[in-house]
Amino acid sequence: MGVISAIGNNVAESLTSLEAMKSGIGTLENVTSRHKEIVPVGEVKSTNEELTVLAGLKPAEQSTRTALLGLIAAQEAVKSAGITNIKEFRTGIISATSVGGMGMTENLWYQYLDTKISGDWLKYIEAHECGDSTEFIADHLGVKEYLSTISTACSSSANAIMFGARLIKHGILDRVIVGGTDSMARFTINGFMTLMILDKEQCKPFDASRQGLNLGEGAGFIVIESEKASKGKEIYAELSGYGNSNDAYHQTASSPDGAGAYLAMEKAFKISGLKPSDIDYINAHGTGTAINDLSEGTAIDRLFSKNVPSISSTKAYTGHTLGACAAIEAIFSILAIKHNEIFPNLNYKTPMEELSFKPTTVLEKNKKIDHVLSNSFGFGGNTSALIFSRHQKN
Repeated sequence: MGVISAIGNNVAESLTSLEAMKSGIGTLENVTSRHKEIVPVGEVKSTNEELTVLAGLKPAEQSTRTALLGLIAAQEAVKSAGITNIKEFRTGIISATSVGGMGMTENLWYQYLDTKISGDWLKYIEAHECGDSTEFIADHLGVKEYLSTISTACSSSANAIMFGARLIKHGILDRVIVGGTDSMARFTINGFMTLMILDKEQCKPFDASRQGLNLGEGAGFIVIESEKASKGKEIYAELSGYGNSNDAYHQTASSPDGAGAYLAMEKAFKISGLKPSDIDYINAHGTGTAINDLSEGTAIDRLFSKNVPSISSTKAYTGHTLGACAAIEAIFSILAIKHNEIFPNLNYKTPMEELSFKPTTVLEKNKKIDHVLSNSFGFGGNTSALIFSRHQKN
């Protein structure tokens, strides 16, 4: 596993923040925006130059913020997996993003229009599209076998994980580096301001007084391997179930009855062979918006027949990291299994009358966590659910 977000530059720092109930939501620093003093964000407090150093690159190798965040997380994941020879097994990378390189190109637009100006910045124009960050990460890791980029809004990296698992299952690859990366940009800040779903305070997932989400940035990658490739290694968890659906209810809003969310979770249970009663913890998508929390909560109540296990959203820690959120939260789900603890839902005070459950508000330690359901729901109704389970040694 490898992660970088507003609560830490690696997995260890992230776990410390989660256990200390320390949020990374604060003031925007690395993006120039008229909304800087209005909306709090979950920002990685490093400049692009500092991220370049953190990634072990030379100044001339500096790339977009999205690519740098992704490389840092992917490097940690590869090291964590004990991979010393990337060519030992058929290895691919499936990376997800929604912003791509636009965090850089939005600053270069007027220079691009002036054909008399030239310079090193021209390389960032080509880096605008989503696949550039995937290629950047793959080149520095030495992955040549298989590359693909997924962009399905906030479910992107869940779908990357799902796709990677299917590539292994069908014998196409032995090992896949899967995850996602997204950086802060005026494009997303302005877009979410237009939708009027940004909270001017720290977000409050599943709270009756919730006012919206906090945007975030970061990257998360995990290495998934076949039994052959993982032999003799410490295995943190198994991806036991996964499901995706698209209810196409609205361009940006979830269906009120959570139809798509229900179907995605139902598919994940079918693949895993588990029942809802087997789940020990739900890492909810829980953005803090009026529509999403009601939609997801309604679907969960329906699927679990209102017997909902411990549940929380970790977005009040990191902010909503868009295309990276599912991978980051997959890592938090795996940490819950590894350390037998449940991370709290920050800022929650008032129950929603429409839902049967209340999220966990304190750190629950010494819990027996064998199965975790992790939800990630995107714009356009693209909904995905992953189930991670404790590895059963043969």
